Amino acid sequence: MRLRTALCSAVSALSALALLSACGSGSTTASSSDTPLVGVDYPRSDTDFWNSYIKYTPQYGKELGLDLKTTNSQNDVAKLTANAQTFISQGVKGLAMAPQDTAAIAPTLAQMEAKKIPVVTVDTRPDTGKVFMVVRADNRAYGEKACQYLGTKLGGKGKVVMLQGGLDSINGRDRTEAFNECMKKNYPDITVFGEATNWDGAVAAQKLQTRLTQHPDIKGVYMQSSFALSGTLQVLKQKGLLVGPEDKKHVFVVSNDGIPEELKSIAAGKIDATVSQPADLYAKYALYYLKAAIDGKTFKPGKTDHDSTIIQVRDGLLEDQLSAPLVTADGGTYGGVPSVKSDDKSLWGNNLG
Repeated sequence: MRLRTALCSAVSALSALALLSACGSGSTTASSSDTPLVGVDYPRSDTDFWNSYIKYTPQYGKELGLDLKTTNSQNDVAKLTANAQTFISQGVKGLAMAPQDTAAIAPTLAQMEAKKIPVVTVDTRPDTGKVFMVVRADNRAYGEKACQYLGTKLGGKGKVVMLQGGLDSINGRDRTEAFNECMKKNYPDITVFGEATNWDGAVAAQKLQTRLTQHPDIKGVYMQSSFALSGTLQVLKQKGLLVGPEDKKHVFVVSNDGIPEELKSIAAGKIDATVSQPADLYAKYALYYLKAAIDGKTFKPGKTDHDSTIIQVRDGLLEDQLSAPLVTADGGTYGGVPSVKSDDKSLWGNNLG
């Protein structure tokens, strides 16, 4: 099923983004009265991934003819709630947010719904409540891809550490559950040590160091986000394990995000794989769906025209699951999972300039 929207008939052959502009005043530069004001709350600015998202957002806002107001909730749901009140007072017509605590955001979503202000959530999906669209990749697939890569590289045997994100987030839960289920089903002889880190790099490094001291024969690490990259590399270096994949002491490391530093580390043989979470497309389609909501468009489950699938998570909640490929040095297939090479120019991490 193709993506269905109520589009301007005179320009139905154009691309979706062009249509959103064409359905306005017809001018390439909208006047202030024709430029909807929308709010964007950035969840944090202490990681390369989210700083990339922050960089892309104004670019796509300009392309879509949107006037942006932005805040940063700094991984604090109370600040996000307060920021939402500010946006309401500023008269925004829509709001994009990325709540890191996916349960506690429910009252704020209910308030926005009551005021008929459409909300798009980015990267995370609220546990309850309604939003116009969730823009997210399939986070269970992240865990499964990491499992298949490590399971293949370890030959189905050995020990791995999983540096989990925050389990108060649907992302942390999805990646953790999928990785564990995949390992249990496909690689039952691999022991998984799960370590909760709350997306904190210092905590992740400390817990990895402890596990490696207790179990020096650990051969794999799954980092659920690039937040743990620098600490992991430091710990491996301290223990004399930061060696190339051709060395028998090599510890296979898989990450999630696809930031430039991960891609460089794959090319250098310091880590082995990542899943490229699309920071650029998160910004692009968060604003795309806000503009669509303001324009009165609706969507249904099915394939889209931008290489993704809209699924119905529950009644009244749709999620556009954007593509997030496995990235490796050789572009090979692991446990049936294809990958792209770390120097592939289609990856946003290779195009930041």
